[in-house]
Order: sequence, then structure tokens, then C-alpha cells
Amino acid sequence: MKLDQRKIARVLFDEYHSEAWSISPEVARQMQPEAPFDSSYAQAAQELARRDFAVARNADSPLTAELLHQADVLIIAHPSERKWERTTNTNSPRLADDEIAAIRDFVRNGGGLIVLGETEQDKYGNNLNDLLAEFGVRVENATVFDYAHYHRVTSWILAQPSTNGVAKTGLLNRVRRACLYRAGVLSVHGDAQPVMFTSDVAQPPHRPVMAAATYGRGRVVVVADSDWVGDEFFGEYDHQQLWLNIIYWAAAPAFERSGETTTTADIAHDANWSALKDAVNTLRQWQSADGALDTTRASLDQVALLVARITAAIVALKPRFPHLSEYLDCVIADLQAWVEGGCKKPDFARSLAAFNPQAIRRDGIEHLVIFPMYTPNGSSDTRFEALLVRVPWPDWLDALERTRYHNGKFVPLILLDHTDGYASECAVLFPETVSVVAKATNNFGGIFCDREAARYRRVIARAAQVLNFTMPPDMAAWIQSPDLVRETYMLWDLIHDTSHSHGELPFDPFMIRQRLPYWMYSLEELRVDLWSFCESVALEKDFPFAHYVQYAILLDRILRFPITGNRVRNYDGLGGQLLFAFLHKQGVVQWRDNTLSVDWDALPVAMGELRTQIDELYRAGIDMTKVQYWIAAHEFISQYVKPNIASKWQKGNRILQDESDPKAWIAQVNDDEFPLSLFYQTLQRKMAA
Repeated sequence: MKLDQRKIARVLFDEYHSEAWSISPEVARQMQPEAPFDSSYAQAAQELARRDFAVARNADSPLTAELLHQADVLIIAHPSERKWERTTNTNSPRLADDEIAAIRDFVRNGGGLIVLGETEQDKYGNNLNDLLAEFGVRVENATVFDYAHYHRVTSWILAQPSTNGVAKTGLLNRVRRACLYRAGVLSVHGDAQPVMFTSDVAQPPHRPVMAAATYGRGRVVVVADSDWVGDEFFGEYDHQQLWLNIIYWAAAPAFERSGETTTTADIAHDANWSALKDAVNTLRQWQSADGALDTTRASLDQVALLVARITAAIVALKPRFPHLSEYLDCVIADLQAWVEGGCKKPDFARSLAAFNPQAIRRDGIEHLVIFPMYTPNGSSDTRFEALLVRVPWPDWLDALERTRYHNGKFVPLILLDHTDGYASECAVLFPETVSVVAKATNNFGGIFCDREAARYRRVIARAAQVLNFTMPPDMAAWIQSPDLVRETYMLWDLIHDTSHSHGELPFDPFMIRQRLPYWMYSLEELRVDLWSFCESVALEKDFPFAHYVQYAILLDRILRFPITGNRVRNYDGLGGQLLFAFLHKQGVVQWRDNTLSVDWDALPVAMGELRTQIDELYRAGIDMTKVQYWIAAHEFISQYVKPNIASKWQKGNRILQDESDPKAWIAQVNDDEFPLSLFYQTLQRKMAA
């Protein structure tokens, strides 16, 4: 199953200037038939193409402004005269003056530039240093030897990471060792910063071999060796990770630019939609908490006239939504029945049964939605709402739902326009929120992934600033793109909702029909997110995009969930507190020197361990009574999150001894049974400020 993700940035490998490397396997074989891997960057290019990048090679043209306009990152890898290297062609390795000017303008306007030099740089006949001078970097004519830190031979040196402020770039994220195979050294001045050095005992000692610079809106990375990216050495040490860090860091402005457009719908400018929205917003003001007419605000005759306007607008809009013809007819009928019945509590069971967006999950299809409902995370009062929504359903999501995460009810949504009730934090469209008299049908589950993504980007960016948290380069790039974060939530939501029905289940996984202490809901939501995290780790081997789900789950859970919403039985918040406390105890998440850090390599194992512990609790719960199970869950959480000092659920504080009345036990639950720790109290205060 081939899964293609969205491409955000365009990476152009220059091969016009007699480079010693090609991303084309065929060209590499022509260059070195006996050892094509020694001239090939094919693996490096393929790793980018698997991710967020469209990859191309320039073999036929000088580097003009027009050509560079079609790229976001330019890579120049060791141009050379043919007497020194086998190269891509016989062109001059020198950049013309107008090419240098075009490249500088490209970087100044937000492009990324990656230059890979070599040992004995001066002999190759290129003029890379003329290009790099403006950025504060120069490749010196040298060959490094190190008799203490080397791989196989003393000229294959193990580079030493910088300990200065360059750590904030994340360029060395998850990079512990990297080898340069016959390298020169760099001179760095101005705003450029060294990233890696030769060792203190190398010849020459403690000289930069990798540097980074910002220039205008763009970014530049220079490395004094080109072999480490080649096919022969790309899989050694942490070279692949370093390569990805460099590319994502250099491409970050392109990810930011990808969010410059906004999602709109033509129908949002339709006069009939405007009339419908205005009428529904007026009707909302006349309703009581249960959705009935408040006769102190309007008369039945006024409502009848307003409903007539709403009906006329729906009729005018119907041709735009032929797939909703039956549903919209039911809406009109339910509105008329509501008026004729005296505008009591609305019963839109007929409309709800006819609305089936899950049956037509087609990328880009739009729906007009009209229901009396309450809005989770908004208001518990029932009010009429009118929404314009779009279904994003890319091929990769369709394939995963059909083959791996079957969920016929799942519908990701983009909220295009809405009435006043959705001017809130509500990010769902659920059947159970619709006003009906009898039991509601439950055909779909709509998630506004654009709202979830926007909230994540807003809160996590601020939290990272407050906590001095350095994002890995791919995360820092990803969080700049609304499209990528939105699609990440689509995948997370699909796996999350599916996983509610998997594993040891001592109770209804959605807990709709059970009244439980709120920490039981916490464990269930955390359990399925841990399952989702572990699934994304497995999935990313074939679909690298899944890696972003791990960023979303971890930081949303530990940074946003605990400090948003009130503290009255906040089960999502408690799940985040438990996850943070467990990972902190394991040393995977660290809070030290007023800086938050994550051991990304250790994280998957730790998440799997917590998942195992919760699964074991579930398995044991099957053989317990309700109250025994609730107590066991309370004690499990208490290992990591200290309960309220007034808790009547702690061993020694329990005032009830008879478990025959579970409701009496629930009555003993504190609104804030597990208060926030000092870390979260401080974070909440700083975020509020």
C-alpha cells in the first residue's frame, strides 16, 4: 500500500556545475560504473521524497532567479573540475556573478541554501567561497586528521558538537555522532554560528566543520565534507538524522509560507447563506436552555415568520447540496413541526437520521448543517446552529481507514462558516449533542481537525516559548504549516477513535452508558492515545508522516490538556498530568534549569511501558467489582499524581466500607481529586500572562 503525503517544500539539487554527486542512480553509474555509490546522493534524496519534500535536480540550466523561484531549498554539493573528481558534466564548477546574486536574493527572500565543501577545497576550481562570503562562512583549504576521534582511518574524523547557542536551532537533535570522511575546516564570522567542530586534539584543533547562518528571511548550512551524505556512508552513525535536521531547518520558511492562504468557500459569500445565518442567530436569542422558545423574548408568530425565512434560505441553497436533498427536506419538516407544536423542546430525530456525512466521505465535499444542539467546550444550552463544513479525505487517509483503522463513523471536518454558538472552543459535531426527544441515532462522529490544529499551534508555540523548549527541526517546520498539523489531527483522530474498541475492555469503551469516577475516563482517553502513539511509531516506517502524530499526542497531552478548562473533574487534564509525571519520573521528559527537554529516542519505549501498565490494570479490572476497580485505578494514578489531601479515596481516608452502593462512592469524589503540581501551576500562570 503506497501512501503519499502532502509536499510542502521543494528541494533542488544543482547538478549543472560539474558536481561530484548526483541524485540520479543512472547518472551516478555513468560517473563511476565500478562504484556508483561513491557518486550517489540517491538515498539522501529518497529520504526527503518520502517526507514533506518534492525533490528535483537541475542538470540543464544556470541558477537563474526564475529557476530558483521554483525551489525552496537549493543544495550545491562539491562542484569540481574533472581532473580531480568524476562529475555530473563537463561544465565549469564556477558560479557566474549573476548566479551568485540570484542565490543571495533567493536566500534573502526566504530560501534555504545547503553547501557541501571538501578537503583541500582550493584545488577543485569552484568559487563557493565567493558565494558564502555574504553569509559569514568560508571553506578553508585543509585536511583534518585526528588520532583520538576517528573512524577506521585518522582522516575520517568524528565531529564534535558545538556547546553554544546553536542548540536552539535543533540542528543536532538526536545526533550523537557524525563522521566526516576527509574534511576541510570552516572560518565563521558575523552572525554565522559553528554547529560542529574538530576535536581539541585534531589537526587543526577545535575548528568548525559545520556552520549555520540566517540571512534575511532565509537560512544557510555549510559542511566542510560531502561524503557523509553519499550512499556509502548515509546509513552510518546519525548521518540520516543530521541530514533531515539540516533540510527541515533550512526549509522552515517554506513551511511557514504554506500557511499564508486561508480556507474559504464560495457559498460563504452567497446571500442566501448570509440570510440563513442571520436568521438562525436571531432565533438563538429567543431560545431557552432546553431549546424551547422563551416567550418573554419573542412570540410564536415572530418565530413562525423567522422560520419561514430560514426555510426559504434552505430551499434556495438546496441546489448547491444535491447529496443532502433528503436531509434538508427533513430539516424543513422538523422546523415546521417545531413551530406547529408550540416551539417546545426541539425534536430533530428525523433530520439526524437523514444526515449521513460518513456515507459520502469524498475529499472536498461540503455540507450545510442545521440542528438544535449544545456545543461541547462551548455551552450546555441547546440552540439552533447552522454550519458550512468541508470534508478533507485525502487518498492516504482513505487507504488507512479501509485497510488498517476501520471506522465507518469517522468524519474529519473543516469549519468554513458558522453561527454564533461555534464562536467557541467546540471542535466536534456529534449526534448526541443534537436535540431529540427519544434516543438519538449515532451514525457519524465529526471532528473539526482545523480547529484542533489551530488550537495546538497557538498553545504549543506559546508553551514552548515559556518553557524554553527547543523543537526538533521537523517539528518546528511542521507546526508552521496549518495544513500539515490539520492532517496530523485527522490521522490521530482516526486511530484514536478506532482504538476505543481494542484491547482489554472491562467496560463500555466510550463509557456512554456508565457513571464512573472521572479518573476512569482519564485512563480510557490516555489508553487510546498511548495506543495511537504506538501505532504511529509502527506506521511511520511505511508512512513517515505518522511521526507527526507523536508530536501532537505528546505535547497536546502534557502541555495543553492539564492547564485548559476548569478543574471540575477534568479527565483530559488528569490524563495529561499522569503522562507528564510518568515520563518525568522515567527521565524521558526533563524540567531542568527552567528548560523543558525530551529524550526523543527513549520516548517510544516509555510510552509503550505506560500503555502496558494501563492494559494490565484493565485486564485485572475484569475480575473486580466496580468499586474495587475504581479504587485500583485511583491507586494506580496516585503512584504518579498525588491526590488531593482531602481525598476520601486514599487508603486510610476512606469513610465508606460498603461497596454495595457505587453512587455513594462517586459522591465522595472531589471536584479536583488530583490537583495540579507546582510545574503546572507555574505553567498555567505564565501562559495566562
